[in-house]
Amino acid sequence: MTGRWARGLAAAAALAGALGARADVVNGVQLPDGAVKVGENRYRVKEDFEGILKYYRSVYPVSAFPRRQIVNQPGVKAVHITNPNGKTFEGLNIYLSNDEVRIYVIPPADSPKSGKKRGDSTKKKESR
Repeated sequence: MTGRWARGLAAAAALAGALGARADVVNGVQLPDGAVKVGENRYRVKEDFEGILKYYRSVYPVSAFPRRQIVNQPGVKAVHITNPNGKTFEGLNIYLSNDEVRIYVIPPADSPKSGKKRGDSTKKKESR
C-alpha cells in the first residue's frame, strides 16, 4: 500500500509542478503567469521589477541572451534583453514606471508591422 501511495503522491506532485510552471508564449516569448495584455506586444505583470528580471534569467540565460540597461532615472528602470537569432522576436524591454512593471515584446525586424519589407534597402545608389 505504501508503494501505491508514494507513486500517487509523486504523480500528483509532477502534475502540480507542470501546471504551476505553465506560462503563456506570445510571438515566441515566454511570459510570466498572470501577465495581462495592455496593448499590442505590451504586457503588465504583478511581480516586482527584480522578480521579473530573476524570472527571465531562468527563462532566457544571460549567457545566450545579452542584456543592457536602457534607462535608469528616478522612478524608472528599464532593461533590454536581446534575442540573438531574432526570428520570432528581436528582444524584450522590461521596465518599471509609475510602480508598474511592464514587458514590451519587440517584433522581428522583417515583420510587416516594422514598416520595412524584407529585402528593402535604406541606402540609395549614388548617381555620378
